Amino acid sequence: MNKYDPNGVSIKKWIWDIVVAATLLTRLPLPHAPQSAFDRQADSVWAFPIIGLLVSLLSCLCGAIAFGLGLSPSIIAGLMLGTSMILTGAMHEDGLADCADGFWGGFDPLRRLEIMKDSQIGTYGVLALLVTIGLRWLALSVVISTSFAGVIAAAALSRGVLPALMATLQHARDKGLSHSVGRPTQRNATLTFAFASAIAILMIGFNAVGVIVVAAVVAFVVARLAKAKISGQTGDVLGATQVLAETAILLWLIV
Repeated sequence: MNKYDPNGVSIKKWIWDIVVAATLLTRLPLPHAPQSAFDRQADSVWAFPIIGLLVSLLSCLCGAIAFGLGLSPSIIAGLMLGTSMILTGAMHEDGLADCADGFWGGFDPLRRLEIMKDSQIGTYGVLALLVTIGLRWLALSVVISTSFAGVIAAAALSRGVLPALMATLQHARDKGLSHSVGRPTQRNATLTFAFASAIAILMIGFNAVGVIVVAAVVAFVVARLAKAKISGQTGDVLGATQVLAETAILLWLIV
């Protein structure tokens, strides 16, 4: 596994792409990928939906155990949310809070970026977390009452839209996590979204049409807002997009 051809097409390359994507999006203990694998991080974004699939499956496993113990759906939903946050290091929620503080706490792009980089959380960030976590918690408790399939679809799609923002928006900073990953091609971003959509269709059938549209609309709105507020995207913007897309998808599923 030490030899790695970044330009080759092989199962080994795909495996390293998944490891690299998981390294970016989770806090899971993972095998050490070769540097050549990280040199093509922008190409590994196709695996983002797989990471959503993995995180959601582990979260659903926690939910299944809790159901077996006879816990109520509302308690199980909270446990599943907590599991997901532990697996990802709450990095998406952190991005949402930073964006909320920066976008509405600053009066120009430079000041907004400065606020977003601050490790302290402000009022806008707290409110954004309270609202989105509350909505996800409530929606999740309803969704899991019938099936875990919607949870998996939401996790895959909410990560499948991220490459589109990475491909269409320039970097707002000349450093940071998103900048270090690079910009995927439009083709890669489109294929990733198609892959995530296929997972959603497999999970929830015809209902996937609505959630695919919802995910695309959320990504478009966040992209327009980020361009207007900071003239581009950052890792925080991507994290915020994931949380907002997942929240919107879960809400759509219970309408």
